[in-house]
Amino acid sequence: MGKSAADEKILSYNDVVLRRSDLEILSGPYYLNDRIIEFYFSFLSSTHASQDILLVPPSIAFWMTNCPDVGGLKDFVEPLKLPDKKLVIFPVNDNDDVSVAEGGSHWSLLAYYRSADVFVHHDSSRQMNKSNAMRLFKSVAGFMGDSSSACNAKYLECIDTPQQVNGYDCGLYVTATARTICCWHESSQNKDVTDLWFSAVKEQVTPSVVSEMRKEILGLIKDLMAKE
Repeated sequence: MGKSAADEKILSYNDVVLRRSDLEILSGPYYLNDRIIEFYFSFLSSTHASQDILLVPPSIAFWMTNCPDVGGLKDFVEPLKLPDKKLVIFPVNDNDDVSVAEGGSHWSLLAYYRSADVFVHHDSSRQMNKSNAMRLFKSVAGFMGDSSSACNAKYLECIDTPQQVNGYDCGLYVTATARTICCWHESSQNKDVTDLWFSAVKEQVTPSVVSEMRKEILGLIKDLMAKE
């Protein structure tokens, strides 16, 4: 496929623009890029349209992790209204070079749940992104409460996170885990602040489900394209 064809815009969904090359990524066994994850997070935000939930786009989560200026980070984070959210989900990438767009080679997920005041890291490849998740946690934890409350949020590495069976499905594990957590948040009447969504993720984020996610996201994009 030529460069111009690969760059062809195929879908505008909320604030996300997808290109022809994104379909190629979803059609084969390839690592998901920022745009596909941002698209799916935007889709989840539309289907779980609650003011309590925030799914942070990859570019914003990346900047939060690597922003060198604390003052600049404050101005950047405030519009997100983090203190108003009960559940915040961040994608974590192992790229630590702010000069490289869409760098990195591994995705994981960091979720904040206000009722337990805890950040939980789900990594499908043996905690490979733990240091990046910790940096993100340290960057944003102080912004989760209002200015009058001290930050006591805890960080937890979920050791029971389902593990990927190949070298390229990490982004799909992030999308499947995010979906499971959002569904858990909406459906659980008496939420167990000890187990949280862990059992649901362990049961529902399986290799077969993750494999189907690739087809599901591709089908979703094609359905939306047909409606434009």
